[in-house]
Amino acid sequence: MTFLQLVGNIVWILLGGLISALEYLLAGLLLCITIVGIPFGLQCFKIATVILMPFGASIERDPNAVVPLNCLMNLLWLIPGILISITHLVAGIGCFLTIIGIPFGLMHFKLIKIAISPFGRIITRE
Repeated sequence: MTFLQLVGNIVWILLGGLISALEYLLAGLLLCITIVGIPFGLQCFKIATVILMPFGASIERDPNAVVPLNCLMNLLWLIPGILISITHLVAGIGCFLTIIGIPFGLMHFKLIKIAISPFGRIITRE
């Protein structure tokens, strides 16, 4: 992790990244209470790790993923995924109102990918 990525992650955490990550962790814990919710809870944990430290993380398609199953799971995730994506879109546009907020706006736009379809994606760190 470079110095700029570290500074970006610290500022991100202070500006609400920690609260968002804790919300995803809580949602993941609640979803994991039921057997049916476990796959969705695990995706919440994955999203929480990206939201906690987004600078230096890249979201890619998993080459080993089972495509039909991931498509089905992403369809079930679609309604909460659209709502989460809209919040990232609005926050990203809001960040673009200031010059200092542009990197954070770009990060919100990057997080839309995993918010709308988390199944079949992996997170890699640079």
